[in-house]
Amino acid sequence: MIGEGTHAATFAVAGYPAEVGNGWLEPLLSYPARIDVALHVEPVPAPVAADRLRKQRARIESGRRQSAERGRLDDPVTESAAADARELAYRVACGEGRLFDVGVYLTVFADGEDELAETVAGVKSMAEGMLLHLVPATFRTVQGWCTTLPLGLDALKIRRTFDTDALAACFPFTSDQLTQVAASTTPVLLGVNGTGAGLVCFDRWALDNHNSVVLARSGAGKSYLTKLDILRSLYQGVQVLVVDPEQEYVRLAQAVGGTVIELGAPDVRINPFDLPAAGDLSSDAVKRRALFAHTVVAVLLGAELTASERAALDTAILAAYEQAGITGDVRTHTRPAPTLVDVAEILAASDSAKARSLAERLAPHTTGSFAGLFDGPTTTTADGHLVVFALKHLPEELKAVGTLLVLDAIWRQVSSPQPRRRLCVVDEAWLLMREPAGARFLFRMAKAARKHWAGLAVITQDAADLLGTDLGQAVVANAATQILLRQAPQAIDQVTTAFRLSAGERAYLLSAVQGSGLIVCGTSRAAFHAIASEQEGFLAETNPAVLARLAVTDEDTPGSGQTTDIRPSSDSEGEVL
Repeated sequence: MIGEGTHAATFAVAGYPAEVGNGWLEPLLSYPARIDVALHVEPVPAPVAADRLRKQRARIESGRRQSAERGRLDDPVTESAAADARELAYRVACGEGRLFDVGVYLTVFADGEDELAETVAGVKSMAEGMLLHLVPATFRTVQGWCTTLPLGLDALKIRRTFDTDALAACFPFTSDQLTQVAASTTPVLLGVNGTGAGLVCFDRWALDNHNSVVLARSGAGKSYLTKLDILRSLYQGVQVLVVDPEQEYVRLAQAVGGTVIELGAPDVRINPFDLPAAGDLSSDAVKRRALFAHTVVAVLLGAELTASERAALDTAILAAYEQAGITGDVRTHTRPAPTLVDVAEILAASDSAKARSLAERLAPHTTGSFAGLFDGPTTTTADGHLVVFALKHLPEELKAVGTLLVLDAIWRQVSSPQPRRRLCVVDEAWLLMREPAGARFLFRMAKAARKHWAGLAVITQDAADLLGTDLGQAVVANAATQILLRQAPQAIDQVTTAFRLSAGERAYLLSAVQGSGLIVCGTSRAAFHAIASEQEGFLAETNPAVLARLAVTDEDTPGSGQTTDIRPSSDSEGEVL
């Protein structure tokens, strides 16, 4: 008896099945009772391992020869053991594997003797189904209980020799549901398994392409899950670029020292005439920027330019660069770039009526009400480990051109010649899909991101906007990872058809709680529930009611030196540990 009213019984695993798969201990770990399972591992030195294998092979071979001398038939068990021992000996000799002394112990707890006996009977029955032989620590109960405590002490010493592969299959966090994780070196924790006791991890960088799509109804926890993915990607040195239409990622960026560019706020600008950074210079950089400036002006004016207007605009753009001292010589590309105001002044001073007409039509954006976005150089460089482009403050009249400037800045980062893993996150993608330039950007990124060692993460609550268009379907088709959280009944039929869901998966997505969903990586699927540490949960929280209750302000972030109440809330979109 341990404590008042608590009884316990400790068992050691003395017999194992001949073959096991990944996560084969999960039924024992997920048994519906209080069970402490301890796994004690001690590596065997290479000389000792070689000597053990040599003696083992000698014993087996001696038994085979004795049986042959007496005229007995071959024993299949002995033959199989001989083959396994021979293969393992060669693997150890070549350094492809190692031997370990492993002990597996479990302590079963209950509130009474009768309940303990019933629970022990159920555990033994399940263990027999797993081909495990349990022996009770009858005369060493205290030592057995201490062995299952988190002390690292093995007082029973009932062990079996395992090789590397067999030991790896014992660990409870391995899962055969997402097979790509087995070959991964940089997996990201997604959450706990929705159908078992293991963890669900995925690695976008180990897949055919690095893109992902998150589909969920409003309030299902998609932004919460995405922020956890961003944080855990930053831990691994991935540069993250976020298109944030609803100002949801600013607090996160400020907490981790990221860069925030709030287009539409006073004195915040991205100059469309900026040339690439010093390491990306090329002789045709001016021409490429001139072509992009044509697109910007066309979006500003809301109409395609005629041939004469294009000629006048092109002349003015090149003249503005020359006036700034920038030519085809890459040594001049580090000088300050011209602005739209400079181009408009050259157009206004031209003898061409078309040029003067263009200057007049551009006046609202150079000297008028909308001049704040274009009347000066770039204020904040889109560089850093986390860059958030917040678009909430953009006036509706400037949404299209603001989005175009942001997407261009992101693409210039992604296509940069410096090799680095980059993740582009587009939240509320249905807003971007409404803009022709935004839809084309998503399509381009989905197709070409892998070639630049980058991934595109698309998050949307409107499945129809993404699955109902050719460009949206192309984005989904080029995403190696699809994450489906709770779905609306009105959209479930379309989602079921697009992702070929079974009846059980369909029912699961209709009734999933916040933060729970289904991840699809090729032919592998797994149900999960998002989990976060206390600090991660604080930074990822988006529920306005929870934020108000926590009294969150810009200064009250973890690490700022102030005390903040970050107790878990039942309204949180994921589980906080």
